[in-house]
Amino acid sequence: MKIAILGYGVVGSGAYEILKNYGYDVKWVLDIRPHEELGSVLTSNYDDILNDKEVTVVAEAIGGLEPAHTIVVKALKAGKHVVSSNKHLICQYYEELHNLATENGVTIRFTSAVGGGIPWLYNLRRSVRCDEISKVMGIMNGTTNFILDAMISDSRDFDEVLKEAQALGYAEANPSADIDGLDVARKTAISASVAFNTIIKEENVDVFSMRYIQKCDIDYICKRLGTIRYMGFGIKDKDSVSVFVEPTILPLGAPESTVCKNFNMITLFGKSVGRLSFFGQGAGKYPTGNALAQDIIDVMSNCSYIQPLQTSLNVDNDKQLRAYYIRTTSVLDVPYTTYEVIDGYNYYITSKLSVSKAHALAKQIQEKDPAMFVAGIEE
Repeated sequence: MKIAILGYGVVGSGAYEILKNYGYDVKWVLDIRPHEELGSVLTSNYDDILNDKEVTVVAEAIGGLEPAHTIVVKALKAGKHVVSSNKHLICQYYEELHNLATENGVTIRFTSAVGGGIPWLYNLRRSVRCDEISKVMGIMNGTTNFILDAMISDSRDFDEVLKEAQALGYAEANPSADIDGLDVARKTAISASVAFNTIIKEENVDVFSMRYIQKCDIDYICKRLGTIRYMGFGIKDKDSVSVFVEPTILPLGAPESTVCKNFNMITLFGKSVGRLSFFGQGAGKYPTGNALAQDIIDVMSNCSYIQPLQTSLNVDNDKQLRAYYIRTTSVLDVPYTTYEVIDGYNYYITSKLSVSKAHALAKQIQEKDPAMFVAGIEE
């Protein structure tokens, strides 16, 4: 059994180095850029890989939707196992790729797509086999956690910390995927799909950005309420699922409240096992490359399977009720338990609202007050 790696960027090169160091046979690396150190292993033609019968495992680390989707589909149809670190691809085409793997007697694994080096999806899949998962949640993005942790620890403004995160390489020049929740939404959708044996699409995830948080929010929350992290949630309720991403206020005793810098923590709640939390580096060349390599080794060791999909569950964010923190210049007609006016801002702690109603309310407030901020309160 030989291996091909698609893409020789941060993750692909990390996986290649790890596999070679431990004696695994990487026959091909696909990349359009020159890499003299790869010699004859390098190809820019994916047909070299698809037509090579010795290659049984294809690792996709290209990123994005195309050409990754086209090549992965062809690899599965050619009877090759596929592992991927591409959360965008997996989230967008979860059902199609799952069905293609089943039809062609191969597997698709994507442990590295959520949590980087954390063996989150690996253990979530193991738990699903003999337990009923009721909830998944967590800090799934190191950039946003770095920003919030620095704002809290050093009493700094959002814009200042974002620039530092960009300088350190944690955040892109355009940080929208991180701070506006696209990255976490995809990871949450994938996690919920695995946890509940269903299909959760990215567009069904309610998302509120954290880009509007200000130092005054940090001061108010940390003095009165606890702390704050940016989190994704998937919660099952009989025949429906609630899936959402939002800034989340936590009590200081919560395990997530201690997660610092660019670390992640992702948690499942099982009927039998209770709470299991997984902590570690959520990104990076070697952490994510290691998770990709682990999937490859599992496939080569026949330690892989496809979990049958159940009938799709409805996504219904009206089922989950939470209290919300709202900071705005507007006066709101909303049920609340606490209301204060400080330095021209109205601070509300609402009574419990449904997630969908709260997110719709936030959009309405934002039309009049673009700098407003909302955070859910986790009990």
